[in-house]
Amino acid sequence: MRFKSPLCALLLFVLVAGAPAFAQAPQRGGKSEGEERPIPAEQMAVTEHSIVLDGVTIPYEATAATMHLVNDDGDAIGSLYYTAYRRTDVDSETRPLTFIFNGGPGSASVWLHMGAFGPKRVPVNDNGHTPPPPYDLVDNQGSLIDVADMVFIDPIGTGFSRVVGKGDGTDFWGIDEDASSLTQFITQYVTRNQRWNSPKFLLGESYGTTRSAVLVNQLQNRAGMHFSGVSLISAVLDFETLLFAPGHDTSYIVYLPSYAITAAYHNAVPWPDDLEAWLDEVSEFALGDYAHVLAMGASAPADQRAAVRTKLAEYTGLSEEYLERGNLRVNASQFRAELQRTSGMVASRLDARYNGFTNDLMSENAQYDPQSTAISGAYTAAANRYLREDLGFETTENYVTGGGARGWNWNRANGGRGWQGSTYVAGDLEQAMIRNPSLIVQVENGYYDLATPYFAMQWTTDHMNLPAELRGNIRHNYYEAGHMMYVQEDELMNLKRNIEDLIDTAAARRVE
Repeated sequence: MRFKSPLCALLLFVLVAGAPAFAQAPQRGGKSEGEERPIPAEQMAVTEHSIVLDGVTIPYEATAATMHLVNDDGDAIGSLYYTAYRRTDVDSETRPLTFIFNGGPGSASVWLHMGAFGPKRVPVNDNGHTPPPPYDLVDNQGSLIDVADMVFIDPIGTGFSRVVGKGDGTDFWGIDEDASSLTQFITQYVTRNQRWNSPKFLLGESYGTTRSAVLVNQLQNRAGMHFSGVSLISAVLDFETLLFAPGHDTSYIVYLPSYAITAAYHNAVPWPDDLEAWLDEVSEFALGDYAHVLAMGASAPADQRAAVRTKLAEYTGLSEEYLERGNLRVNASQFRAELQRTSGMVASRLDARYNGFTNDLMSENAQYDPQSTAISGAYTAAANRYLREDLGFETTENYVTGGGARGWNWNRANGGRGWQGSTYVAGDLEQAMIRNPSLIVQVENGYYDLATPYFAMQWTTDHMNLPAELRGNIRHNYYEAGHMMYVQEDELMNLKRNIEDLIDTAAARRVE
């Protein structure tokens, strides 16, 4: 393992989101000296389908395929699986093209594919456990196939994507390594399918948003491929906002609004008459009195400290005694365990509306994620069934939905900020926006997300070093849902409308 700090292990735990943690054993990165893995031939299965969206029948072609990734010598080192959808009753040359992936690191694209944007969707319970199979597979009214062609990417170690030949996991499993491999894939896909003249978009979730910031910059600088828009779903670009690192108070500040709405949802505090106004009030307190007292540390006057403690209790539903024991600092795992301790329940990290039972009422931290366990079985079964039976992709491999990359390299090859500090990729996105002033960045975050809280992303974009003229290119949307807002059908449709708006806005920015 290449971790430079104990917090790195925590980071992997935090960001397995958008990729609930469980799944089959991944392919190991290391191999014996001189060992060379088999190189399977590229595969491709093409099938014809149709879907009715808003009363319109849309024919489309589905391609389930693999593509070789090569090293500098042209040797195949990876076999990358992808699923692509192309509308067949329109001209593809200038039709919007979206590349879509999840996060992890080490997550397949199944969550956005089978939950959000693909033509087929597996319904799951949106605030409780989904029973075991059989599961339904339905036409997805939230699919983007009516407005854009889509390519769902499974990075190496996920889905059916594997290290092959002389390759090693270390060729792919790192911030810059990952982006470089997907730069190669996207460039090759665009070339093979004659899509250089299509408006292009990246849609990533969770660590996929971290990937998007690095990837769009690499694609523009290395491949000369400019993008029209980037959608960051449940986003994180500055990992210091998530880690509750000793001696650093940023996480406590940016998590507070998500604690507050979670407490209100679970009746630990009164539900506000005006939700948005109340969340603005909590945010102002977090950035104001709370941040000020935290910054003063032991020097904070007793009366100011007491006032902040009382207000924290009012917003979070936690007792003043508990808050005092925590020195006014409660991390997300502690909050999830403490909020409903008296009822024997623990709140989810991915979507704090979900509850789960616990048999350890003395535990300081939440021991599992109720939403992850509630929906993972349905998505895993859906992918393995659909890709084989409906799309005709023939393989005996298991589809690895999560945990598919080990020993992730958080250091930056270009000397950018990584460990020893914490990963920061907002600078990559800044560079991409400065060099391509037409690039639109749209952020989608759920209020109940305790993995990548919405206020943390506000903090990050507010601190990006951009010219004033480009700040209007960053847009934020919010959902009364969690990390995977699309499991809730009405919010899925809101997400679809917002992505459509991104595509329409970008399409309007053409040479006159």
